[in-house]
Amino acid sequence: MHVTPASDETLFVPLGGTGEIGMNLNLYGHDGWWLAVDVGITFGGDDFPDYDVMMADPAFIAHRRERLAGVVLTHAHEDHLGALPYLWRRLRCPVYATPFTAALARFKLARAGIDDAPVTEIGLGERFEVGPFAVEYIGMTHSIPEPNALLITTACGAVLHTGDWKLDDDPVIGRRYDHRRLLSLRREPLLAVVCDSTNAVVPGSTGSESSLFAPLREVAEQSHGRVLVTAFSSNIARLVTLARVAKSVGRRFGVIGPAMERMVAFARGAGYWPDDLPDLVDPRHLGFLPPGEVLAACTGSQGEATSALARIATDRHPYLLLDPRDTVIFSSRMIPGNERSVERLQAHLKQHGVEVVTDAHAHVHVSGHPAEADLRRLYDWVRPPAVIPVHGTPRHLAANAAIATDCHVPTACVIENGDVCRLAKTGPEVLGQVDVGRLSVTADGQLSRVPADVLRTMRRTAH
Repeated sequence: MHVTPASDETLFVPLGGTGEIGMNLNLYGHDGWWLAVDVGITFGGDDFPDYDVMMADPAFIAHRRERLAGVVLTHAHEDHLGALPYLWRRLRCPVYATPFTAALARFKLARAGIDDAPVTEIGLGERFEVGPFAVEYIGMTHSIPEPNALLITTACGAVLHTGDWKLDDDPVIGRRYDHRRLLSLRREPLLAVVCDSTNAVVPGSTGSESSLFAPLREVAEQSHGRVLVTAFSSNIARLVTLARVAKSVGRRFGVIGPAMERMVAFARGAGYWPDDLPDLVDPRHLGFLPPGEVLAACTGSQGEATSALARIATDRHPYLLLDPRDTVIFSSRMIPGNERSVERLQAHLKQHGVEVVTDAHAHVHVSGHPAEADLRRLYDWVRPPAVIPVHGTPRHLAANAAIATDCHVPTACVIENGDVCRLAKTGPEVLGQVDVGRLSVTADGQLSRVPADVLRTMRRTAH
């Protein structure tokens, strides 16, 4: 399909992340120009071990890169940022991000040997222009510092692209979501809300990160040996909570795993690591402390074979070993596709006398995405003329659309990757479809297209 956005229209084209969770890559088009929002990765998991790291194929926009005004990043999670070092050479455009995300973007680009990518740092809540697009960062809450929704405005109207979000009224770090600005959006010339659907099938409200301190402290108090907590390395708020738990029960705190250590360093640099926390114990020293004095966080919540927890559990880690009566807390959600890896790791820990605690046993994790009641609150505040669900499998998208309809949103438009959707005052209209696919990272670091038959199987599995 030949697509050139006209001056009297705004187009939305998701290349990844719609109909699946992960590898978000979205395009907005207006007046001959394109704007990309996020460039993320996803993982093959146990079901597709030959396709460990994947991303949306950017061929459609790469062929038009001279009309790509820029890439705007909503936040620093891998499924929104992780493909940048792989795809930037194909796009070669400016990158825009808030300070914490910009620091991570620069690090990833530099590690990939890219030193000529222009990364522009935008202040929280600021407005800026990218080609014919006026963009405003609107502060949200999530499970990483500086999550943002984007208000993208053209001469035809505005779109609220939510990014990943939740409504946390008492965040552990960072600002509270910008309720006043969200409420004021009902007075903007909105064409649509393009909205996160990850938890649309979950009833009630997601809840606050701050609710975890007391239950995590209770588990730590009841444990006689070491307490090891595995979580996503990017969840700085969770690490801050764990440091406070350790301090409150008289234990020493440290983090294990290069990714987690880097994230703490970035958090310090951006001012998201509180000054009142005790000094971190060097991971090389944790193994020398009495077991009852140790509370540490580590990578490996998804059962990754090379993670710190997997190596600790199999006595292959150079700094720390586990003994019977030690406790391992899985303070994270299980990403679909990783079930067998996580279950194998947990079974191995239990066989060796380690107590395993998950969110099925205690309140040790809260999600970073909006549940049903949160979606209803947002739609009531904004009162959009249309909702386009993204960031979810078909089941999640349908649930989000049903919630929007029940909230009296005039139009809820479920689309899929590759759909060219015109956003107009009369409602969204699908004009056609462009070719989409996935690229995978090969063993030698190159990119190859995932075969069509494998991709069909992946999509069936996601449903």
